[in-house]
Amino acid sequence: MLTLAAFVLVLAVVNVWVHVDGGRRVPTLVTRPLVAVLLLAMGAAAGLSWTQLGIGSGALGRSALWGGVCAALVAAGYALALALPRARPLFLDPRHRLGPASALVTAFVAVPLGTVVLEEVAFRGVLWGLLEREHGGAWASAVSSLLFGLWHVLPALDAVRSGAALSRTAGGGRPLGTVVATVAFTAAAGVLLAGLRWWTGGLLAPVLLHWAINACGVLASARVWAISDRQPGPAA
Repeated sequence: MLTLAAFVLVLAVVNVWVHVDGGRRVPTLVTRPLVAVLLLAMGAAAGLSWTQLGIGSGALGRSALWGGVCAALVAAGYALALALPRARPLFLDPRHRLGPASALVTAFVAVPLGTVVLEEVAFRGVLWGLLEREHGGAWASAVSSLLFGLWHVLPALDAVRSGAALSRTAGGGRPLGTVVATVAFTAAAGVLLAGLRWWTGGLLAPVLLHWAINACGVLASARVWAISDRQPGPAA
């Protein structure tokens, strides 16, 4: 339990540091993958095998297959949402008001290296492995998902400050409402990601699904902003 407590403390420190620094002094795309490596080293030091960490070769094929299927379904869902004019304003996030090249770099470089790798290694890799070893997969999925939701408290506050349309819809523009809605949504997403980790035995499946959700969100937002900027009124 001491190892688990130390791991959760490290995650809390990393979360605060990420949002205080925000990549301004040290590039995020360097530090976050390095932190992921550090977390894997902590897991290995605690006695977890590569398989228990979700990166063993035995589950690679199954994990990749189901992760790819899930990613394709997410992409199709976003495409359907973009085809509905009334849904487009939900994607108007000022943080993703990007040109095509910047949107692609964000989706295919910044999202996986700056967000997905660290969060999946932390929550569905090391934390899930530590909890599963002691208490089983169901407990590991529940606790890791709850902590994953709490991890997003600071990002939710960032969304309120940035004026993202979805934060106004989810929480009525109020910080508390947005935080509660974000924690609930990300905890639920964590259950899905942890379920994939448990079922496939590998980390690649939740990595691919997590990447698809975030990357498609960036691309969808950039696309809606492009449509909005070409029109005199609000995005249609």
